[in-house]
Amino acid sequence: MNISITFRHMDSSDAIKSYANDKLAKLQRFLRQPMTAKVTVSIDRLKHKVEARISSGGKHLEAHEKGDDMYAAIDLVMDKLERQIRGAKGAERAKRRRGESLRTAPLAGRSDGARKAGNRGAKSGGSAKRSSKAN
Repeated sequence: MNISITFRHMDSSDAIKSYANDKLAKLQRFLRQPMTAKVTVSIDRLKHKVEARISSGGKHLEAHEKGDDMYAAIDLVMDKLERQIRGAKGAERAKRRRGESLRTAPLAGRSDGARKAGNRGAKSGGSAKRSSKAN
C-alpha cells in the first residue's frame, strides 16, 4: 500500500496526514490487490478541498469533495470511494453470475424431482387447454 498526500495552498499538518492515512488504510480491506493512493488537500476560497485517486490492479477510482472542515471533507471523500468500490464489486459479481447462467444448460441445475414436476405441470396445463377448447 502506497499513499502519498500533497498539500496545496496550506501548510503541511501531521494530524491531517495521519487522519487521511488511517482512513485510506481501511479501504484496502475491500480491495484484493495492493492499492496506490494519491490525496491532494488544499484550500480554495475558504473551502477545504480534498481530491483522492486510488489505483488497485485494473481499478481506478476518484473522488472530490469540498467542505467547511478538512476532516469532514476527508470523511466524505472516503465514503464516496467506499461506495465506488462496493459498486464495482457488485457489478463484477453480477457479470460472473450472468456468465455462469449462460454457460450452463437450462435444466442442468435442477434435481431429477424438479424436472419431473416441471414436465408434469406442462402436460397438465396443455391438457386443460385442450379440454376447454372441446367445450
